[in-house]
Amino acid sequence: MKTLICSLLFVLPLTAHASSTLRCDSGLISLKDSTSIVSNKCGEPISREFVGYREVLDEYGFRNEVAVEEWAYGPRNGMYQFLRFEGNRLIKIESKRGK
Repeated sequence: MKTLICSLLFVLPLTAHASSTLRCDSGLISLKDSTSIVSNKCGEPISREFVGYREVLDEYGFRNEVAVEEWAYGPRNGMYQFLRFEGNRLIKIESKRGK
């Protein structure tokens, strides 16, 4: 049992951590923020990747195709932050420890 706990403690810091907010140099960003708000508060990402398109339903039930992008920031205290946008809105914030 002690070996299992030690193994988990070693593995846990390498796993991803999802959050609904992220502190940047000039403020706090949150899920549903636009790409322009994130860019203004966090600056330019170290990488910006177009992932593709995703079909979503709008509030009226109509299907729309939106662009999906992933931005990366870091390292900051050994952590990288990965932000996923759909239709220019932040939908996911994930932090991972650098290798």
